[in-house]
Amino acid sequence: MIVVTGATGNVGRTLVRTLAEAGQKVTAVARRIDAADVPDGVRAVAADLGDPASLEPAFAGADALFLLVAGEDPAGVLARAEAAGISRVVLLSSQGVGTRPGAYAHAAAFEEAVAGSGLRHTVLRSGGLASNALAWAEPIRAHRTAAAPFADTGLPFVDPDDVAAVAAVVLTEDGHDGATYVLTGPEATTPRQRAEAVAAAIGEPVTFLEQTREQAHEQMSAFMPAPVVEGTLTILGHPTAEEQTPTADVPKLLGRPATPFAGWAARNAAAFA
Repeated sequence: MIVVTGATGNVGRTLVRTLAEAGQKVTAVARRIDAADVPDGVRAVAADLGDPASLEPAFAGADALFLLVAGEDPAGVLARAEAAGISRVVLLSSQGVGTRPGAYAHAAAFEEAVAGSGLRHTVLRSGGLASNALAWAEPIRAHRTAAAPFADTGLPFVDPDDVAAVAAVVLTEDGHDGATYVLTGPEATTPRQRAEAVAAAIGEPVTFLEQTREQAHEQMSAFMPAPVVEGTLTILGHPTAEEQTPTADVPKLLGRPATPFAGWAARNAAAFA
């Protein structure tokens, strides 16, 4: 049995489906979830990573865990996982742990807890997700505009379905214990280029509006903690060479090229139409 936390999210939902279609027994975990949210045959358990004790029913009978960086007590989560008989953990972390450890201390603490747990473990450090562009869905639907700062600064955003596919591989195959993989898309794209890709996907023109850093900070502060806003804006506006360079880990693990942003946009065109 594999437990997938964040099972209703952009990565988790696809991971649950991928594992179930491969014949794996899966328990899908999210704070708000029920049987209607998961494929037939998947067990849905409502629990909160911020409350490790709430995870005990989800962990019962499991031997592997896909873990998000959420809550403040990774050691408590891992202790309950081990007590339940879970022996393998795959942690979805952030590329920023490697490139900006000071700004990503929360994710770094989870990585340290996993490494020190004694459990078999693999860390997936994801770059920015292509699905972040869903923040444009409402304004593109309403008035065909997309706004973002740093219009011409490129980053290799990764398709969340690629992240899920990698997670399925490392959860079900041997040979990944102790590894850290950095997951990116195949090429760096700018916000302006991503807006153009969405326009091509829906067959309609989209006007790109470049925000100031201050405007973006105000918008992001409505749903993100201040340190995360600062770290995110720094990466978006002043990425390091490492953050702008695609890695080979997705193609190495999947045996195919990483999905370009245009491919993600085409697959999700209905969200913007």
